[in-house]
Amino acid sequence: MSARRRDDDWVASLWSDPRTRVVVVEGGRVLVSHEPTPRLVFLPPDRAPEGERYLLGVDDDEIAYFAVSGALPAVEAAEPAGLRRVGALLGDRDSGLMTHAVAMQNWHTTHTHCPRCGTPTELTSAGHTRTCPADGSDHFPRVDPAVIMLVYDSDDRILLARGPNWPADRRSILAGFVEPGESLEQAVAREVHEEVGLTIEDIRYLGSQPWPLPQSLMIGFFAHARDGQRLRPDAEEIEDAAWYSRDELRIAIETKKIVSPGPLSIASRLITRWYGSELPTSEPF
Repeated sequence: MSARRRDDDWVASLWSDPRTRVVVVEGGRVLVSHEPTPRLVFLPPDRAPEGERYLLGVDDDEIAYFAVSGALPAVEAAEPAGLRRVGALLGDRDSGLMTHAVAMQNWHTTHTHCPRCGTPTELTSAGHTRTCPADGSDHFPRVDPAVIMLVYDSDDRILLARGPNWPADRRSILAGFVEPGESLEQAVAREVHEEVGLTIEDIRYLGSQPWPLPQSLMIGFFAHARDGQRLRPDAEEIEDAAWYSRDELRIAIETKKIVSPGPLSIASRLITRWYGSELPTSEPF
């Protein structure tokens, strides 16, 4: 509904419609019920707390969905939860709404003043813009692009690494933010070379995932490491790195030497695509 966000009368009519559903978000958490299956808890507008409102969209039945940034109310049989905990458990609609709501609140919370003149900004476009009343400039939600890549070698092994502050059993694929002036492919090549000293080729896009923790867009790739290279982990960013065949990865997960990436993450999608089936069960991080 982006074309109608600036129609204040229309947005107000949605808010006054008793069919409208509201998800309250506080500090990146929303209310979730687990009966009979995990789902968002929605409130009608007249029961929503005071706070900034963000229009999330309108479905095919013309029911509008809003997020309100405010204190989570007490609702029987519901509990607060964040994306890492329940994002992969929710259905497609609820997962998408929660991701949108959390991303919007994260941006609004940290962008309350005009970067040009410092004047407090006002919420406009049904929550998708902040406008400076002093100079009239519009400011839009920030998204930080980051690349995440599954690096494989000619023996069809994948590279997994551990960050310095990670638990001893946690491993994942490499990732990093895109720098100004870079293409996505250049960012993939730079990050791999910086973190483990490898030169890569055949960079192929897989897919992307919004990751509002706090405001990233994760863009996933496969990349082949050229033959004859030695791993040279950057000690500031990588505690250790190693190659894994499918059997080695399966055994490491089953024996709990490695905790696999959680199903919510694009890292899991990349590894699963290479592995050829679902990963063995483990406690995801």
